[in-house]
Amino acid sequence: MRISRLSVTQQSPTIFSRKMKDTTDILKQVRRIEIKTRGLSNDIFAGHYHSAFRGRGVAFSEVREYRMGDDVRDIDWNVTARTRKPHIKVYEEERELTMMLVVDVSGSGSFGSTDKTKRDVMTEVAAVLAFSAAQNNDKVGCLLFSDKVEKFIPPKKGRSHILQIIRTLLDFEPESRKTSLEEPLKYLTGALKKRCTTFWLSDFCNQAATAEQWAGLERSLKIASGKHDLVAVRVYDKRDAELPDVGLVEMVDAESGARLWVDSGSKEVRTHYAAAWEADRQRLNSLMDRARVDHTDVATDEDYVKQLIKLFARR
Repeated sequence: MRISRLSVTQQSPTIFSRKMKDTTDILKQVRRIEIKTRGLSNDIFAGHYHSAFRGRGVAFSEVREYRMGDDVRDIDWNVTARTRKPHIKVYEEERELTMMLVVDVSGSGSFGSTDKTKRDVMTEVAAVLAFSAAQNNDKVGCLLFSDKVEKFIPPKKGRSHILQIIRTLLDFEPESRKTSLEEPLKYLTGALKKRCTTFWLSDFCNQAATAEQWAGLERSLKIASGKHDLVAVRVYDKRDAELPDVGLVEMVDAESGARLWVDSGSKEVRTHYAAAWEADRQRLNSLMDRARVDHTDVATDEDYVKQLIKLFARR
């Protein structure tokens, strides 16, 4: 069961003026996010981003004889055996990389117990990463998913393109509120032929998945990570991890709409709630490790800058 804040949609004869106001609000939000996240990418992430992903986009250039000081890991053993002289493979770093932002827009992202929802934080993290990529002259694309691929924005360069991605993240209304973690991986593998750096942002709520679905997710994850440089960023709220003692409360599943009354005053209930979340987190972390996917957790009430820098430093 996922906690959610409820929203009510009402019809109004002033719908046109409200839409105009909504558009103005969205543009203001885009501007605020640009000012905040562009500054972070310029001041903090530029060096970390470049060092973390430099050399990931390389292309084979030639084979030449080994010289003193060359990296022995680059030795071409086939040519060495044929010529009986040590030769190494020479690579050229590609002038640009491609970054894909794969962002969860399902219903569970609408929850937040602080001033930011999980989707708010995903949007800011995506914006920081996008501006960091742009500063490195890389292309940036975006894929939004629920239990299906909701929208695909092909990779391009430029500030206007990044602002379009940010606006889409702020304004997009998905057709479905459910989640499939496997669907975006399948689409990514088939849609992008060239290797790219992919940041997968989600709360990764997967507790209701069957054993078959877990197995399918692992297969898709291994295929995707074998083709692309995949990095998972799990955005969660502290109330996802622990239930406060506030007595009898009605909980709402943000994706199915199911409702359940829960006695949060019961220590046993709170312990079970926290244990279920931690078990799900550990299972996902284990799956990521087996697929060789770098991953980190970011809470809605903490500084995501620190977590991203730690992630980049590990790479």
